[in-house]
Amino acid sequence: MVTRQVSRRTALVAGASLVVAPSAASVAHARPGRADPRVSTPGLSRMDMVFRQAAQAHGVPRDILVGLAHTVSRVRGGVSAYGGHGVMQLRDAAGGGTLDAAAEITGASVAQARDELVANVDAAAAWLRALADQAGLSGAERERLESWYEPVAAYSGIPDEAVARMEADAVYAALARGFVVETEEGTVRVQPGQEPFTLAAPASSFQASATDYPSARWVAAHSSNYRTQNRPNDYAIDRVVIHTTQGAYAGAISWFQNPDSNVSAHYVIRSSDGQVTQMVRHKDVAWHVGNYNNRSIGIEHEGWVDDASWYTEEMYRSSAKVTRFICDQYGIPIDRTHIVAHSEVPGATHTDPGPNWDWDRYMGYVRGDTGGGWRVIVDNDDAGFSASDNWVRVTTSGRGGSHRHAQPVLASDVAWFSADIPSAGSYRVDVWYPQSSSNNPRAPYLVATSDGLQTAYVDQRSGGGRWNSIGVFPLKRGRQQVVGVSRWTGSDGWIEADAVRISEA
Repeated sequence: MVTRQVSRRTALVAGASLVVAPSAASVAHARPGRADPRVSTPGLSRMDMVFRQAAQAHGVPRDILVGLAHTVSRVRGGVSAYGGHGVMQLRDAAGGGTLDAAAEITGASVAQARDELVANVDAAAAWLRALADQAGLSGAERERLESWYEPVAAYSGIPDEAVARMEADAVYAALARGFVVETEEGTVRVQPGQEPFTLAAPASSFQASATDYPSARWVAAHSSNYRTQNRPNDYAIDRVVIHTTQGAYAGAISWFQNPDSNVSAHYVIRSSDGQVTQMVRHKDVAWHVGNYNNRSIGIEHEGWVDDASWYTEEMYRSSAKVTRFICDQYGIPIDRTHIVAHSEVPGATHTDPGPNWDWDRYMGYVRGDTGGGWRVIVDNDDAGFSASDNWVRVTTSGRGGSHRHAQPVLASDVAWFSADIPSAGSYRVDVWYPQSSSNNPRAPYLVATSDGLQTAYVDQRSGGGRWNSIGVFPLKRGRQQVVGVSRWTGSDGWIEADAVRISEA
């Protein structure tokens, strides 16, 4: 998880269109009573008994309580990085204030609701019932799991409605799948698909926004939690840093939205299915790892360092694709010098992602993301590059420490990148160039396809210092001039010829 820099802000209890949090006094008349931890039932684990007693005492479905606990803590408790406590992750005043409000309803002390299992689950059940009453759920509606969607969404106190619903969606997805959890207090299980869910609200949706990683959702971190830059022009990007959130997915996202947290990461990845949320653009500096911030991209992974169950196959594979995408885009070597743990950064005081993170497995997925297909990079200093003397070699910048550039002219003068194509087929072409406002807005790239020359125009004033795809093309087998950069354009500005990458599509 990222390092906190200042104290947290007290968040709102719920978004304006979610259920408004009630006070203890407003729901006292509806309080069915507190759970009795002395009651036992043959055949049930103590943990299951605690959930059943709290559910019965407050008129909340047992599976809703267990589904929430599974989503936010895997029914194992702990203290999150954003102020959640216990198996139900009730939040302290700095994290949203649900802990104090829930404890007040039951009459337990805040310390009891925070630290004691029975009081924590009982307070969570009372809080959910209060939210259900505020939403006007009838007795019949409270019997149906789908009727609890809005109270579940309001439960966390996350102020962003879309993020709050993200957590509710995860709860209902867990109930649909079913699960079994082994805890120190015994086994807890929910059978899969006990009833079809027709939710009272649609699944979380987000307005389309251009993310750096195409498959990611976009939820912006608060602007006070990162620094606007123009990387890689301002700073080279040469590290990917792996983190663990020390908390649940939606909670971590909400924490980076909190203007007083002063922390952020570029990505957050969900445990159950590998869903990716981007919160900071690559060009900007997220505050996640101290003295490596300027040079790195940070990826947070839902879960706790000391609980291996959060590190799922879906999470590993999804994260590896993100990391491979970043490495390909910025020319970062795929090795453990450049893909590092938060704990491995010089001066780090954190331990994430910890000993349960399987680095061999993860790095194998990162290396194998392209399926082991053929790929070659041709730089302007390689033997495969040829150009006239009009293309001036510049050593102050460029992918390999140099690049060539020339001014436009209405004549044919092409700088060629040649390669030995192993077999006829489809190949992706990526280009690398240094970015400058004095570059050409319409630099012509020529690709010698099996169907003849094709032209792609690139605005070299932006997107520099990384790999940029210009398309997938059919190529012939054999040694040949594959990609050329032409000077023939009517636009003003330097035309850059730095490097190309050709990969099996």
